[in-house]
Amino acid sequence: MSKRNGSGKAADVTLVSALLAETGDDWDRRGHRMSVLAEATSDAGVASAWLSREPASPDALLFHSWAGLARGLRDGHLEDAGQVIGRCHEAAERRPDDPLPWVVLLGVSRIERYGQNDVNAIWREATQRDRWHREAYLQMLAYLSPEEGGSSAAVLDFVDVVRTRIPANAPCAAVELTAAVRQYQGLLAQGGVRAMTAGQLWQGGQIAAALEQAAALWAKPGFFQHAAAQADLNVLAYALCAAGRAADAHPVFQTLQGMATSWPWDADGPALQRFEQHQSKSERGRGIGTP
Repeated sequence: MSKRNGSGKAADVTLVSALLAETGDDWDRRGHRMSVLAEATSDAGVASAWLSREPASPDALLFHSWAGLARGLRDGHLEDAGQVIGRCHEAAERRPDDPLPWVVLLGVSRIERYGQNDVNAIWREATQRDRWHREAYLQMLAYLSPEEGGSSAAVLDFVDVVRTRIPANAPCAAVELTAAVRQYQGLLAQGGVRAMTAGQLWQGGQIAAALEQAAALWAKPGFFQHAAAQADLNVLAYALCAAGRAADAHPVFQTLQGMATSWPWDADGPALQRFEQHQSKSERGRGIGTP
């Protein structure tokens, strides 16, 4: 996206507006585009330019809020929490069936550390509008994580509750494996004995069962239909390599066709380099090493 003023920025606004408008009420695709575009342009002034041009547009209000959230998550604080919250509520009033204002508010709750009851109320608003909204589940998972003031027990409780309810191919189906990868990376980051034994996380128990099910299903043609399917397949490929199952990751890499995401590969080096290293290992049929 352009960082220019004037006509260049106006063109960016037109493009972003059109890309979001064409998603209609496909909340999954709309949420994916909204998050990707807002994060990519968070410092480019596109959101402010759009809101200035269309101050009553629910899309412009929401996009401005999401761009502010993206900066807040990056910087560790919101520039103006009240403004973000207010615009989310205004967007929700103008488009009551849209879950995305509530998804952004879940993100705000991570930074502002809302109490659990308040977060649960926001969560209900989001999931009542789209029960399996991927971004809502990931925002809640992050809020509950020990890295953000929650706890491993809270994450486990959340995963245990939602595991049996989520359809195997739902947009949020990767929430359990995502939690496991974050736990694994947390162990690696601690160093010492915990890092040395981190691979045991994948051996036996519910995490191993979840990985086995994902490996059997996710890479099948047409199994996943949601917009961020490639991101979830990256999580699966990483988890299989972390578990010493690089050979089993081969069909996942084949499905991805070189489409690497930054996370989780960037935990210990350049994401694309780590992705390609493990892809090569899977092609050689080796199951040795950890990411």
